[in-house]
Amino acid sequence: MWMNRLKTLLLLTILSGLFLLIGHLFGGQQGLQIALIMALAMNFITYFFSEKIVLSLYRAQPLDRATYGWIYDIVHELADTMEIPMPKLWLVKTPMANAFATGRNPQHASVVVTTGILDILDAHELRGVLAHELSHIKNRDVLVGTIAATIATAIGYLAHMMQYAAFWGSVNGSKKRENPIGMLLVAIFMPLAATLIQLAISRSREYLADETGAQVSRDPLALASALEKLHSNVRHAHMDPRDTQHASTASLFIVHPFSAHGFVDLFSTHPPMHKRVARLKEMCHKIY
Repeated sequence: MWMNRLKTLLLLTILSGLFLLIGHLFGGQQGLQIALIMALAMNFITYFFSEKIVLSLYRAQPLDRATYGWIYDIVHELADTMEIPMPKLWLVKTPMANAFATGRNPQHASVVVTTGILDILDAHELRGVLAHELSHIKNRDVLVGTIAATIATAIGYLAHMMQYAAFWGSVNGSKKRENPIGMLLVAIFMPLAATLIQLAISRSREYLADETGAQVSRDPLALASALEKLHSNVRHAHMDPRDTQHASTASLFIVHPFSAHGFVDLFSTHPPMHKRVARLKEMCHKIY
């Protein structure tokens, strides 16, 4: 578990280094300040209002306690074990078997399950999934993701400004001394590098949630079985990747909600499923 935490810290450090480098190349202190202020403003709104936005996007309804009291019991037991407040539980009516957690901190958190996931998982498998989602809350992955998004967005702003400067000169009107071709190449490849690092951070947090959830539930094989079932289900019931609103929230789900996408290992927000399952099975061997 500590390796995934260290990996996240290292990736955030590299991402921050890229931001400082591209800011220095473009406009020094002024370039850094402009990009960071713009990125902070946008992600401040996202951080504090993302829970309501996402729940509204998927038309989530409160999970009926009378019908699903057993799910409330599972989440309450897991939350007590993790020493976090009981989150709000929601249901999304869709055949897509999936789940996600959202909220800016453990005091303002929600866990969402779909009707599809309730149809195909047994109680032990669902408990493993819920433990995974509560782990995202405990590990404050929304905060980590927001920090990564802020830096990556700031790099994107600086890159756009560098593209402008490469064609029209520096933004303050002074004579352009930089190599415009070099500036253009930096402006193209820096955001790509930032995106890859941001995706790597997302994948490392998924591994960490798998490990934390498996330890808390004390049943790595149940989570592994659930992941395999969910991954298989996506082929038959999935979201439309052309829907940009849904694509922007894909990283929230426990399994990637699209049936097919190119460059899976490189550009996916989720680790390869076979690696996640293999790690969980290895955990089971170590525990038992």
